[in-house]
Amino acid sequence: MSPPKRPAPALAAPEQAEGVTPMPWTDWRRSTPARIALGRAGVAIPTDETLRFGLAHAMARDAIHTPLDTAALQATLEQAGHGVLQVRSQAGDRTEYLRRPDLGRRLAPDDAQRLRALAAAAGPAPELCVVVGDGLSSLAVQRHAAPLLAALLPRLAPGWRLAPVVLVQQARVAVADEVGEALGAHLSVILIGERPGLSSPDSLGIYLTHDPRVGRHDAQRNCISNVRPEGLHYPQAAHKLAWLIRQALQRGLSGVALKDDSEAEAWLPGAAPRPESLVSTPPSSQEKT
Repeated sequence: MSPPKRPAPALAAPEQAEGVTPMPWTDWRRSTPARIALGRAGVAIPTDETLRFGLAHAMARDAIHTPLDTAALQATLEQAGHGVLQVRSQAGDRTEYLRRPDLGRRLAPDDAQRLRALAAAAGPAPELCVVVGDGLSSLAVQRHAAPLLAALLPRLAPGWRLAPVVLVQQARVAVADEVGEALGAHLSVILIGERPGLSSPDSLGIYLTHDPRVGRHDAQRNCISNVRPEGLHYPQAAHKLAWLIRQALQRGLSGVALKDDSEAEAWLPGAAPRPESLVSTPPSSQEKT
């Protein structure tokens, strides 16, 4: 299945139309997607900028309300060799999800029980559990989750026990804590759609938690944000994430106690990490067995 077609980057703003009074910093428009130096037509915002704002706002709303095509995403991940499980949070629909963030942080009881049963029958606990949740931008997940995983896996050590990828509908970040706990994983990573901005409706966020369990708080997670071709590219995000995964398992922690020093480790796009940086049997796993 071919990946969804990406739109043209939203960075390049059109030249200001005739009759628009320019601003002193008009040239800066080429360096940022932010809405600066819009100019004016009389005492109002130029018509083309008003229309561009309306389009960006509509794209952000669509990113929030468009359902994640879980069947297509599952097919894409399975073609790449991943096992995939689909579950839901306790939010029954999108309206409830938006009004009750707490329900998006917990699994539906039947799905939580199903994951625990699968873990009990699977044998040794996995080092890593990857969760994919729609979050506040299903568009981001649909476009970027599979390419990011494709960039990540070559950077992980061979022989790791990986849980199946768990797709969660109506997901908040903390739902990965319950997924990881149910599967007995030493580390959980959730790829989730971030709150859309007016220049970034498809930004993917990554949250990593060591020893995931219900009740973890945000200070115990590491975050990588704005993963998309116009932001943090897949190889760069995968490099950061692989470094954090290895360090979290080696040190037995995550969050504010784990600083991102991944830039100190040289890397090349598409390349695996240096052999001395690989951890095939994480010390944290040894301590818990």
